[in-house]
Amino acid sequence: MSYQRFKTKQLKVGSVLVGGDAPISVQSMLFTKTRDIKGCLEQLNRLYFAGADIVRLACLDMADARALKEIKAQSPLPLIVDIHFNHKLAVFCAQFIDAVRINPGNIGGKDNVKEVVRACKARQIPIRIGVNSGSIEKEFEQKHGHTVEAMLQSALYNIKLLEDFDFTDIKISMKCSDTQKTIEAYERLRPLCDYPFHLGVTEAGTKFHSTIKSSIALGNLLLKGIGDTMRVSMTGELEEEIRVAKAILQDSGVQKSGVNIISCPTCGRIQSDLVKAIKIVEERVAHIKKPLNISVMGCVVNALGEAKGADVAIAFGKGQGLVIRHGEVVAKLKEEDLVERFLEEVEDEAKSKEA
Repeated sequence: MSYQRFKTKQLKVGSVLVGGDAPISVQSMLFTKTRDIKGCLEQLNRLYFAGADIVRLACLDMADARALKEIKAQSPLPLIVDIHFNHKLAVFCAQFIDAVRINPGNIGGKDNVKEVVRACKARQIPIRIGVNSGSIEKEFEQKHGHTVEAMLQSALYNIKLLEDFDFTDIKISMKCSDTQKTIEAYERLRPLCDYPFHLGVTEAGTKFHSTIKSSIALGNLLLKGIGDTMRVSMTGELEEEIRVAKAILQDSGVQKSGVNIISCPTCGRIQSDLVKAIKIVEERVAHIKKPLNISVMGCVVNALGEAKGADVAIAFGKGQGLVIRHGEVVAKLKEEDLVERFLEEVEDEAKSKEA
């Protein structure tokens, strides 16, 4: 079955289109305190160069809100403000921010939501309804417990609330720390509205655990055509969040960008230093943005077969090997010369695709 993305309403977060036929955007969130303007701008620049599309910042009080105004003026990326408990902060930030994220379960009732809606509507900026399994409204929690049903009812209630205020520039997230519940929550809500979804597994933990949880949940949803923007949540890992998110998009086949490296597992058949070669190749091709399939194989058993499907390939043998481009051998060289020639061919292939 071929991949087919669910058609959603298109929104604009700063300069980034979200939903519709726009590319699936990759987000992150700063962990510097927002009042630290210098620290926030430093992290924003790191995320910009890592390839992030949108960034979210926490706003705990008015000191954060005022600092955020200065940060927004210098930010290289669109910014979303994250508001809990104090709706007046959302109203203030709506004057200059690109989008507002609220958790309906703790923003304080209909009148408060109405004020936030009015402020966002005035500037035509989206609101993200952030439904989180850990902070559901009491009425839904008491009736359904900590379940997907409680999340679903919360989402539907808050969608209708915004719609009743004549507001439809809505983005929705349905986050759990449990991968199965996360998948179920998004799947159940998807047929019931056409608003764009922001995907994520919340409180996913350290790099190791988050990579696994996010790959399972986000990859599963993306392959079903669900998702318009996404974040891989990690404890204290900015650039790695972006790297893993882009890898999920790439390796699921949903959105191609950059280099896909095919390399064999190390085994007793290998007669070359494949680990060293792969490390060099990874570092030297990291800058390439155009989709490329490259293959670095350590023995002749599968190397030629993989090379046929790759743009550029190395087939290592004993002390020597082949450089192959689009299935044709372009060089037979000693092992020590293979990687450099291979990288020359990769760069040339990337330039030809750019052209």
